[in-house]
Amino acid sequence: MDADKPICGRLPDSQFVEQAVEVFGMLADATRVRIILALRDAGELSVNHLADILDKPSAAVSQHLAKLRLARIVATRQQGQRVFYRLENEHASRLVSDAILQAEHSLGGTPRHHHAEAALQDEAVAGGEAR
Repeated sequence: MDADKPICGRLPDSQFVEQAVEVFGMLADATRVRIILALRDAGELSVNHLADILDKPSAAVSQHLAKLRLARIVATRQQGQRVFYRLENEHASRLVSDAILQAEHSLGGTPRHHHAEAALQDEAVAGGEAR
């Protein structure tokens, strides 16, 4: 009867809420957040390169990558003996970026990202007055 109705994952009673909580749990680790930021900036990296960037042992980074891979947050590509990791899609990167922006609010005062928005608004207003 309801099979033809589209499912909205953004409603409070969505079947995806529990899975979203699992994603947040997976991202509730500083090393994993740093991995996502590094992959966001570089696109694709090997375990050893990530370990160098994060200043962590390769074995520890590999364990975090395995968890992120099981959660389908990262994907792999093998080239010879080397395995390269990349973000599966843009959503984890966006979640981490938004969490960092939210963290800036906890420091008090006007967060740095709001300064940039205010500057853009001032430029838009100034551009309208120049016409």
